[in-house]
Amino acid sequence: MPLSPVRVLKGVLKALGAALLLLLAFIGLQSLLRDPPGASLRAFGDLEGTPSPGDAEFARTLALMTQTDLSAGNQVQVLVNGDGTFPLLWRDMRSATRSLTVQSYYIAPGATLDSLVTIMAERARAGVRTHFLYDAFGGSIPDSALEFLAASGVRSAAFRPIGWYTLHKAQNRSHVRAITIDGVTGYTGGFGIDDKWLGNAERDGRWRDTNVRFSGPAVSQLQGAFDRAWVETTGELLVGETYFPTRPDSVPAGGMTAGFMHSPPTFGPTNSALLFALAVTGARRTIHISNSYFVPNQAMVDQLLSAAKRGVDVVLLLPGPLTDVPITRYAARSHYDRMLRGGIRIYEYAPTMMHAKTFVIDGMFVSVGSANLDHRSLALNDEGNLLVYDTGFGATMDSLFSADLTRSRAITREVFAGRGLWDRLREAFAGGVGKLL
Repeated sequence: MPLSPVRVLKGVLKALGAALLLLLAFIGLQSLLRDPPGASLRAFGDLEGTPSPGDAEFARTLALMTQTDLSAGNQVQVLVNGDGTFPLLWRDMRSATRSLTVQSYYIAPGATLDSLVTIMAERARAGVRTHFLYDAFGGSIPDSALEFLAASGVRSAAFRPIGWYTLHKAQNRSHVRAITIDGVTGYTGGFGIDDKWLGNAERDGRWRDTNVRFSGPAVSQLQGAFDRAWVETTGELLVGETYFPTRPDSVPAGGMTAGFMHSPPTFGPTNSALLFALAVTGARRTIHISNSYFVPNQAMVDQLLSAAKRGVDVVLLLPGPLTDVPITRYAARSHYDRMLRGGIRIYEYAPTMMHAKTFVIDGMFVSVGSANLDHRSLALNDEGNLLVYDTGFGATMDSLFSADLTRSRAITREVFAGRGLWDRLREAFAGGVGKLL
């Protein structure tokens, strides 16, 4: 019996609907797995023509490519672990008289969140304009805390809430850590608002992290990054002297050259990807990298190997077995054999989770911030790093790096070759799904 026109039409509509769903799924997968073009950046012509941190051209090139001005007159202080961070942070927050803006990715209930909430509420009640922005995926905040903040006058908002109508940007999280006091003092780094960041990395469960406290022109860039996220979330612009105080034309003597790089996702190369490519390509003597979730693509590994081949001392400090996301460690280890054969030195931190996201190039160019060397940070997330161009600060960071190596296990070719079959299988699997991590 021939099919009726109605049944034929229903069949066609079902087929079209299924095709549309497949097309949307394919487009979504492409968006999730796209490579950041900057990760495969190569110098045009001879490497000798690529600016190194020792060249004046390096800072200008970096500013043009990553949209980050490096200005003189900054004071930057490295903060090690929770003991080196939270006492200063709480003191500075309590001193706010005009504005206090707080943005974080990882937030969980505990003593650290209690301290943050108490201080923000007290400052808001004292008349300070206080804003709290947390990522809707990374932040777990009790309703009672949010209600207490609202009753105290704190403006709180969740960045990119997850729902059926926001699935197109669900993978684009804000991983930025940005706390600004009166528009003149800033904090960033890898720290979150959770008790695992307390202490001094003295044992498992007390994470090792590196953060910075800074003042000077770079603070306005940090405030601007917060403002962009706040505008997207609430539609409110934060402008004027309260948030961006006028600075004198002259800068204090002895200040460091620095800038805060904001790296939002984009269809082209992200600022984070360009930063990594420019820094590694420009290195002439040393590349010292500490990173908590090191899941590079092949192009990034090629860049590191190229640097090692031209005589640069490339050293990676990565998490050991005490990591909160074991699959990312195995994904990193899927590249170990090739990197070790190419002359790259690799260490795995032993006492606890290594969560720092820093690098030092040639002892003079430093990055400290939120960006990991993985697909999420280089292509999908909002990230933020303080870039410092200063030999004194570079020496401080290199000393910290050397101290961390003494608490780490050197992974040699002989050591790595002795791993078992089960580890090799996990490395192969994790390396194959690296773009999803």
